[in-house]
Amino acid sequence: MYALFPGLTLLGQHGKATRWFGMDKGGKEEGIGDRFQREMKYQRGRLPAWHLDWARKPETYKRYPAAPSVQLDTPQTDDGAPLWDVLKRRRSVRHFKAEPMTKTDLSQLLWAAQGITKVVHGAGFRTAPSAGALYPVETYLVVNSVTEIESGIYHYAVDRHELDQLRAGDFRMAVAQAALDQEMAYHANVVFIWTALFERSKWKYQQRAYRYVYLDAGHIAQNVALAAVALDLGSCQIAALYDDEVNALLDIDGVEESVLYMTVVGNGE
Repeated sequence: MYALFPGLTLLGQHGKATRWFGMDKGGKEEGIGDRFQREMKYQRGRLPAWHLDWARKPETYKRYPAAPSVQLDTPQTDDGAPLWDVLKRRRSVRHFKAEPMTKTDLSQLLWAAQGITKVVHGAGFRTAPSAGALYPVETYLVVNSVTEIESGIYHYAVDRHELDQLRAGDFRMAVAQAALDQEMAYHANVVFIWTALFERSKWKYQQRAYRYVYLDAGHIAQNVALAAVALDLGSCQIAALYDDEVNALLDIDGVEESVLYMTVVGNGE
């Protein structure tokens, strides 16, 4: 981790360390993470009962109809790097050269993340798996330095393989500060930000959905990490972030939709 403000002390609300815990049956402290894991368990004979209300099924794709769109290059799916070689070479890269990424490479990365590979009866199957094929995860970008694309904040329109421009401008400092003050988000060519629209998954899986959205995000981020290697780029995953600062950057509410995960990608040194 490389801090923009090395002297920064991480504190909870009102400058005090924040802890959430109770006691488990053995008398040990039980944190909120322990409770989450325990209460989300499936047990034989005690599965939750529910009825799927198809009239209330959330939309599969998030739309920004008023946003300017950026068309992306058609993904190339032939003659790529061998998978086993890509897996062997994958490493976390935190230092990047001051040279732009190509628009073509960004198109490849986005397609690897969540691109549609096949359409059956109107349903698009994607490069990454999703519990129940519900695809609750949305992909946003902070573009710092990409040829032919203006710096700014974008949303990936999966079904159109296009970018919706949400805000134009230089957001390097804002995204780096939101990423727990990590400089690699400032210097990367692109910062991928993944959020979840929780209701898409909760519609079917209720509270268990919270497990699945994080798994979905992990599948997507791994695809990007491997695609980056295949394109001779570097990447690093970021889970340490200030949730509300990232949500504010994307103009999402943090309740119905909230950030899960981030990845920085760029020309590695």
